[in-house]
Amino acid sequence: MLDVGMKAPEFTLLDKDGNSVSLKDYLGQKVVLYFYPRDNTPGCTKQACAFAASYNAFKEKNVQVIGISKDSVASHIKFADKYNLPFVLLSDPDRIAIEAYGVWQEKKMCGKVSMGVVRTTFIIDEEGNIEKIMPKVKPDTNAAEILEYLG
Repeated sequence: MLDVGMKAPEFTLLDKDGNSVSLKDYLGQKVVLYFYPRDNTPGCTKQACAFAASYNAFKEKNVQVIGISKDSVASHIKFADKYNLPFVLLSDPDRIAIEAYGVWQEKKMCGKVSMGVVRTTFIIDEEGNIEKIMPKVKPDTNAAEILEYLG
């Protein structure tokens, strides 16, 4: 179980352009690392579009936004293009980061139980430590809540 103050688990995943991206690439700046269930679903689209709409505010604060899901690189390309998403989207089909961050959990929907990504956001500080954990965030208010927290 991850907790505030712990070193954020390192990972290297492919972005929508097929480039390898590691968390350590962003040492020296804050990172908003958000895990979401699937590209092109209503909640995930709302969340991504809210981050896109606030992207300049994050850039002004020298904060990198990274979204991670199990979707393929090809899915991320379509998702990012369709909604003009300017931030990094990482593909984690093998659940490397998803499991390292503990967001692969049992979910209940319409009485059915299944395993999946629980929408969770982590703020990682400039030294690579977990500064804040936001579990089960609301897709449409997550970006605004983070900006408020960052001041």
